[in-house]
Order: sequence, then C-alpha cells, then structure tokens
Amino acid sequence: MKWRDALELGRVSNLPTVWTNVLAGVVLAGGAASDPRVPWLMLALSLCYVAGMFLNDAFDREFDARHRRERPIPAGRASAAEVFGAGFGMLAAGIVVLGWLGYGVAGGTGWRPLVAGLALAAAILFYDWHHKRNPLSPIVMGLCRMLVYVVAAYAVIAEPPGRVFLAGLLLLCYLVGLTYIARQEHLDRVANLWPLLLLALPPLWALRPALAGAAVAVLWMVFVAWVLYSLSFLKRRRPGDVPRAVGGLLAGICLWDALVIAAAGSPGLAAVAVGGFLLTLGLQRFVSPT
Repeated sequence: MKWRDALELGRVSNLPTVWTNVLAGVVLAGGAASDPRVPWLMLALSLCYVAGMFLNDAFDREFDARHRRERPIPAGRASAAEVFGAGFGMLAAGIVVLGWLGYGVAGGTGWRPLVAGLALAAAILFYDWHHKRNPLSPIVMGLCRMLVYVVAAYAVIAEPPGRVFLAGLLLLCYLVGLTYIARQEHLDRVANLWPLLLLALPPLWALRPALAGAAVAVLWMVFVAWVLYSLSFLKRRRPGDVPRAVGGLLAGICLWDALVIAAAGSPGLAAVAVGGFLLTLGLQRFVSPT
C-alpha cells in the first residue's frame, strides 16, 4: 500500500491524543515526564492505536464497501490481507515493547505493564471484531482509552493511586459519548442525543479543582467551550457536520488530559498537552480523523 493510504488507515492525525494520554497516566501515577520510559510508552501505545485502526478497517471491509467506498480497502488501494498483517504485527510489537519496559529497563515494574497491555490488546481486538452490532461497543472503546492511562501508570509504579482509575473512568465516559456519535457517521446524523450527557461528567468532576486554581480554571473553560463548539455541529445537521463533531471531540481528548495534568499539580506540562491538541487539529487537515 502507499504511505498515504497507510496514514489514512491508521488515522495518524489522532496520535497526539495517545501521547497526551500517556503523559496524563504517568503524571497521575506520580511519575515524571522526563522519565526515559515515557518515549517508549508513547511508541508502544502508538503502535497499539494504529494497529487498532488498521484492524478496524480490515474487519469493517464489507460494511465500508456499502457505506464508505472511499476507504482504502473497498477502493482497492490496499488488500484486507496486508491490512490484517500490518495490524496484528504492530499490535504484537507494541506488546513486546511493554514487556521490555517491565523487565528489561532499570526500575521496571515487572509483569504489570505487560498484563495491562495485553488487556488493552484484547479490548482493541474485541472492539474491532464485534462493534457494529454490539450496543455496548462505545463502552469497549472507552475502556481502550482508559487502559492507556492504566498501562502508562503501571509502567512507572507498581501500585498506581486511585486517581489514575478515576480519571480513566471519566475519560471512558467521554469516549462513550464520542463513540456513539462516530457510530452514526455514515448516516450523517445522530438519532438519539441522551448518550451525549456522558460528555458532561468529566467537566462536572473537574469543576472542583477548577475552583481551586487559576490554571485549572482556564483549562476547564477551554475544554468545556471546545466540547460545546464541537457539539454545535450536530445541531446544524448539514452534510459533513457529524464527522466535524467527531474530529473536534477527538482533539478534545488532549484538552481533557491537559486539565487532568494541571489538576494533578503540573500546569507547565499541561501546556504540552494543549500543544498536542493544536497538533491534532493541524494533522486532521491532512489525514481524516475518522
């Protein structure tokens, strides 16, 4: 396949959201962004993410042939066999890196990042294989993102604090609402809006730390404003508005990470996550996020 098709299959414009997830997981666990394991974590989880996107297209090839004929497989620009092969290969490579981080690096936490990574891989595979007719698939997608926090945390500490799992659970809620919208993308409309209420849970939780610090308050307002702006496209109901809403909410993951990082006491590092948000928006202009 051509590089352009590989980038499209991997939805690589969304990779900065994975990197900021890693930063958030490490900071919430009490680790430091300067930890030499962080770049390797970003590599491993980027491989898992891109693998999941490849496998998503491979499993959805018949659906895409009916509803999204411009995708690389139904358009004949890539074969299902090579997409499956690349997807499983990248997923295996990501797990190998996580195993090395647990056992092959000084200060490694042993089996923990490997087992958490295997759980992530299982969630990715289950989602890709059985998400079209599964009403609970948005929860599975949210679990995948939550597990990025968990994997990053277990890579730097053997017993992560509860705030890792709480922030991950709130990210799961955000992804449930986002994924519900994305599932309706081929219809270019959203039939029901009640799952979007889950998008309100993360900012509601963050309201308390926002009242305690100026930096957190600013990020809270930016995050809420961006989510509302992204959702405004659903109200217009014009062609292409659902994909625009999905892309905006995907980029908003970085803003959530920035908010979490600032609330954990690292406002300077939160600015890096905001940079990830801007980078995601820039990349989405060249590679479709959905």
